[in-house]
Amino acid sequence: MNFKVEIAKKINTLVDMEFDKVMELIEIPPQTNMGDYAFPCFQLARVMRKSPNMIAAEIAGKVQADSIVEKAEAVGGYVNFFINKKEYIRIMIQEILEKGEKFGSSEEGKDKNVIVEFSSVNVAKPFHVGHLFNTILGSALEKVFRHSGYNTIRINHLGDWGTQFGKLISAHKRWINEEALEKEPISELFRIYVKFHEEAEKDPALEDEARAYFKKLEEGDSEVTILWQRFKDLSLREFSEIYEMLNVEFDSYAGESFYSDKMDEVVQILREKKLLKDSNGAKIVDLEQFSIPPIMILKSDGATIYATRDLAAAIYRKRTYDFYKNIYVVGGTQSLHFNQIFSTLGLMGFEWSKDCVHIGHGLVKFADKKLSTRKGDVVFAKDVMNEAVHKTMEVIEHKNPNLENKEEVARKVGMGALLYTFLKNNREKDVVFTWEDALNFDGDSGPYVQYTYVRGRSILQKAGYVPDTADLTFLSTEDEFQLVKLLGAFKDSVKEAVERYEPFVVVRHVTEIAKAYNKFYNTHPILNADENVKNARLQLTKAVGIVIKTGLSLAGIETPDNM
Repeated sequence: MNFKVEIAKKINTLVDMEFDKVMELIEIPPQTNMGDYAFPCFQLARVMRKSPNMIAAEIAGKVQADSIVEKAEAVGGYVNFFINKKEYIRIMIQEILEKGEKFGSSEEGKDKNVIVEFSSVNVAKPFHVGHLFNTILGSALEKVFRHSGYNTIRINHLGDWGTQFGKLISAHKRWINEEALEKEPISELFRIYVKFHEEAEKDPALEDEARAYFKKLEEGDSEVTILWQRFKDLSLREFSEIYEMLNVEFDSYAGESFYSDKMDEVVQILREKKLLKDSNGAKIVDLEQFSIPPIMILKSDGATIYATRDLAAAIYRKRTYDFYKNIYVVGGTQSLHFNQIFSTLGLMGFEWSKDCVHIGHGLVKFADKKLSTRKGDVVFAKDVMNEAVHKTMEVIEHKNPNLENKEEVARKVGMGALLYTFLKNNREKDVVFTWEDALNFDGDSGPYVQYTYVRGRSILQKAGYVPDTADLTFLSTEDEFQLVKLLGAFKDSVKEAVERYEPFVVVRHVTEIAKAYNKFYNTHPILNADENVKNARLQLTKAVGIVIKTGLSLAGIETPDNM
């Protein structure tokens, strides 16, 4: 049962306003002594020709206590509703225990396909912490959509095409170390890529050679195609290790090269629509009507660029998946590019362009390094991930050296600390990464929330049982009610995460649940309480564990059994 919906129904019978509008207006009061839900009456004042205070008093006077509402009070133009606490606790805990990991899920997205493009790493280049942010965010976003009933398609739009491959082929012929390439492919390819740019600064002719090699690749030259495929295969082999550590999967690895034979149609449509214009030999689409710069479609030599491939990809995805939403999780610095892409699709006559969404995110600031794949000054994701596990193991060896399954716990906690760090704030905020914050067991961190889950699990193990039935009216304290309210609001946090494309909403909410449970745990006895109270609190503890585990899983964070 959704108490907000039930209260909205009551209001709807008392005022002349559409139900959806009532639902939209209902608020959560800033303080618990002001009630559990509040309905503002200001919008009714003009229609009813009465003051908001008078309208609020009339509505409150007509609300009768029942299994949903304990009482209603009029305060300054608001109707404050106090829900029936005992009934709310009973219904909510029973629902959580019955639904388990499906709690908070819905059928909101039934029969709707949602594409989430994320990670989208560049072949033969390092998987750095910027990619890590993108991959973690995209995976979490896909999970909250799936939990809301959408049919999700996870796409890794690989950067596997372009002039950089001409540079790599040129560099490969000059400086490759075959042994190093097999052992550490990305490091070796990165080394020769950086060396190419260093040498090209001395000898600009190398850039022309690189362009010539890429042209051969576009034309299907067998020698350079074999080299390109090898670069790609070796890169994916290393990337797959990172995805495995992150518990991230994809349904498609169709990258830029996949659309190399699909771009002629894009150019043809643009010509037919008379949208192509000449600009110093290149072909562009003028986007002045949208107050943004033009988008290049063809270079002066007739070669396509990544924007052309993005247009082809969007058209292909609509035809293949008939998407409800086509979500691009790409850094915020690319907002102009996607604005150009979506505007161009609209000019091409594709009304579904409005269903394409760019989800930008901030930068990662780590040890004062700026990420640059040309200069070689880059923080490798794999190094950060391994360091997270290593540092967690050091903490375990210091605090709990006899812990069973230390390696597994270190992996789950270390990776959980990393994922939490990237998801604990608004996605558009830059991530300022420090190990002190990430591995803090006492604050807003992954280990803190994981430890809360382990604490609850430990209590249930010590009890030796969780009763099938319990008289939940014995959960009568304010701390217990506020904790259950947070559990019930988990459903709303998932819904909000989908609406705002913000997985951090779920992460923050689960953190608040952990804080509330720890406050409850430190204030109220569980195992030493009277039998009826003990049974009720054991059920509450189990419900808390279910919601924490579910919420963390939506962020890609695993829960250890012990810590």
